[in-house]
Amino acid sequence: MNMPVQPPASTPSGIIKIAILAVGGQGGGVLTNWIEALARANGYVAQATSVAGVAQRTGATVYYVEMAPIGPQMPVFSLMPAAGDVDIMITAEMMEAGRAIIRGFVTPDRTVLITSSHRALAVSEKMVPGDGIASSAEVLAAAEIAARRLICADFDRLAVENGSVISATLFGALAGSGALPFDRTAFEEAIRAGGKGVEPSLRAFAAGHDLAVGGAAPQPDRPEATATEISGPEELLQEWRALTARAASLPAAAQEMALAGLRKTVDFQDAAYGAEYLTHVESLAQLGNDDLTREAAKYIANAMAYDDIIRVADAKTRDGREARISREMRLQDGQIMQVTEFLHPRAEEIVSLLPARMGARWQQNPGRMKLIDRLFNRGRRIRSDGIFGFGLLYLLGGAKSWRRRTLRHAEETAHLQSWLTKVREAAGRDAGLAIELLRCQRLIKGYSDTHARGQSKFARVMGGADLVQDRADAADWVRRLREAALQDEKGEALDGALETVRSFA
Repeated sequence: MNMPVQPPASTPSGIIKIAILAVGGQGGGVLTNWIEALARANGYVAQATSVAGVAQRTGATVYYVEMAPIGPQMPVFSLMPAAGDVDIMITAEMMEAGRAIIRGFVTPDRTVLITSSHRALAVSEKMVPGDGIASSAEVLAAAEIAARRLICADFDRLAVENGSVISATLFGALAGSGALPFDRTAFEEAIRAGGKGVEPSLRAFAAGHDLAVGGAAPQPDRPEATATEISGPEELLQEWRALTARAASLPAAAQEMALAGLRKTVDFQDAAYGAEYLTHVESLAQLGNDDLTREAAKYIANAMAYDDIIRVADAKTRDGREARISREMRLQDGQIMQVTEFLHPRAEEIVSLLPARMGARWQQNPGRMKLIDRLFNRGRRIRSDGIFGFGLLYLLGGAKSWRRRTLRHAEETAHLQSWLTKVREAAGRDAGLAIELLRCQRLIKGYSDTHARGQSKFARVMGGADLVQDRADAADWVRRLREAALQDEKGEALDGALETVRSFA
């Protein structure tokens, strides 16, 4: 999002004030050094300061640069930016732009805002059991109003495509913005003077510069998403084609979701498991409500493809994982990458792999559980880039044929049957309530402590649903209970919502 190039920023004092918000690894210090070197090499005096943010992504480091032409008197520089007194604001992530606006650093009469549109999620966003991701669209809308000029694009992706880091593309965008009184060559000389990673930095700089000048980000070729081609023995392919034909016979509104759910369940276990999935969906489709069928296709698949130790091990040894990690780590030729998996199995996870009856007996025996906990409940590190570590995870991930016999599968099957029974009973009275009960499966995810907390919240929401099931607004109350359960890890908001329900039930 760009506007025509505007004249260089200026203030009554002649001092140009630049603030940068960046977190660790985004090169905020390098960008600050380039700007400072640029100013001094072109007849300006400059001062740069920084105040480190709080760790774990709860705050960015604030870098601040002031510069002014060399004159008869030495200017007096400030150490930190002040609200309403920033000419150029550069943020290396979308939410940092929002924070800059909230703090008053971005003003419509003065500030050029250069920001990357990508997200690096904060801990506070990740902690929310549901979808805690803040809205980038809201920040963008605010930025369009708050800034004198806005330059916004995915500068992080642009940097990666050019083998560099985001500081280089942001520096290029600063050059292309025309907000500083220096030509492109001067910016490039500042990069060369740094002496490190010059060529990749110059490539990324050029990409950022051209984006800011031209007003359009160079987009990589992104083919439309297509279904992964299924291959394998002809006997299995015939089973798969028969399953897809069953999915295609469902109501049109549910077919796309059902096919996605079918892929998920077959990949999780096998074709027979996919057939069980379709049987569950078809039984609800017979009720004649397309919205209910579509939601069932989604949430039944999620319930059946639960996270157990076998699935986790399978994910860690999947084809393509090493290549993905190499891309994310920006591995260069000649570099060696080691991958260490951090595992902390509880007694519950170990017992969940036992045969269902045996596991149930052990689970009820405190002495045995304590012994297993003492033997296994400790942090373990497994090198999945080595033969032993990878082989161990590969064997565990390949134990799908054993999964149906385990205690965990028996527990998940019992949960599925009980949940769907409630949904069917509700559908006979109130289709809206049945849909909200289906959506409550969102509460259950992960494994270990995460799974246990989700099950607890699910059970409490279902208990609340029983209290309101005969009300005309039952669906709305179940939705409120579910959303309350997703607000915090401990379930304090859910406790309050349940108290409200009990007050009138």
